[in-house]
Amino acid sequence: MDDIRIKEVGSFHIGGRKATLAGLPKYQAQIAQNAPPREVDPNGEFWVEQMYAQYIKLAEPKSKYPILFWHGGGLTGACWETTPDGREGWQMYFLRQGYDVYVSDAVERGRASWARYPEIFATEPVFRPYEQAWELFRLGKKYHSDPDKREVFAGVRFPTNLFDKLMMQAVPRWSSNNAATQRAYDEYVEKAGPCIIIVHSQGGAFAAQAAINNPDKVKALVFIEPTGAPAAKKEDLRKIAHIPHLYLWGDYLDQSPYWSTRPEAAATSYYLGVDKYRRALEVEGVDVTWFVLPETGIYGNTHAIYQDSNSNEIASAVDSWLTEKGLK
Repeated sequence: MDDIRIKEVGSFHIGGRKATLAGLPKYQAQIAQNAPPREVDPNGEFWVEQMYAQYIKLAEPKSKYPILFWHGGGLTGACWETTPDGREGWQMYFLRQGYDVYVSDAVERGRASWARYPEIFATEPVFRPYEQAWELFRLGKKYHSDPDKREVFAGVRFPTNLFDKLMMQAVPRWSSNNAATQRAYDEYVEKAGPCIIIVHSQGGAFAAQAAINNPDKVKALVFIEPTGAPAAKKEDLRKIAHIPHLYLWGDYLDQSPYWSTRPEAAATSYYLGVDKYRRALEVEGVDVTWFVLPETGIYGNTHAIYQDSNSNEIASAVDSWLTEKGLK
C-alpha cells in the first residue's frame, strides 16, 4: 500500500460537567505498590460525563470532510483501529482513501473514563458476558465455553477462533447515561463538523439525533447495524432531508432473537425498530440507502461488519457511496 503523509495527530476531551461529592466516608487504601496505606477522601469536585476523541489529519486530504467513527455498546473506539485477526481497521483504511479521521470513546467508555455510582452515574455498570456477545454479534447458533463445541454459522466471516480478541475489547456500559452521552456527542459534532459520521450499533441513535441537533454540521450518516433510532417528529426529520443516510446490514438476521426481520418479532427486534425510522425518513424526503448485504450476494457478515474478513470490501463500497454523494 502507498504511504500516507500525516499533518497532525492529536486528541481532546469534550462535554461533561463539574460535579461535587460530599458526605462520603473516608477510607484507607494502598495506592502505590509496597507503599503504606493512606487516607482516601472521595469527596470534592470532579469533571464527569466527558468524552474523548483522537484525530489524524492528512497533509493532503482528498475528502471535503473528515470521518467521525462512533462505536457501539460495550465497546470503545479501539474497535475501528485493528481487526481481531490483525489487519488494518477502518480507521487506517479510510485514511488511505484520503479522509481525515476521528475515533472517539463515548461518555463512560475507554479514555473518556467513568464516575462514581450511584452518586453520579445513577446505576451500576452492565457487563456483557461471552454468551450474550456470541448471540448479539450473530457468530453462531449456540455458544459453548469449549470452542470446539460452539455452533458457528456456515460461512461466517468473523474469525470465530479469535472470539477472545473481540471480548478483550469489551468494557462496561451504563443504562442511565443516554442524556449525558447525547449532550457530549452534540458538542463533539459542533467542534469537529462539518463531518461524515460512521457509526456502529448503539451509537446509531446518538448519531441520528446529533444530525437532527446539528443539521448544518453533518454531511452524511453511515449506520452499521444500528440498534436504535430517535423518536423524532416530522419537523425534525425535515431538518435532515439534505443528509444522505446509508444503512448496512449483515447476514443471519432471522436466526437471532435480537435481529429478526419478521413482523411478529417487532417488540424485540433492533432491525425492525430502525426500519420504522427509515420509513419515516423516506416519507420526509430523506435520501436513504438500505443495504442488506445478503440481498446483494454478499454473505456471511456479522454484527461486526467492519471487523469481518471482508471488511475492506465493505469499506470500499462505503467509500464509493460517499463519492457518489459528492462528499469526496
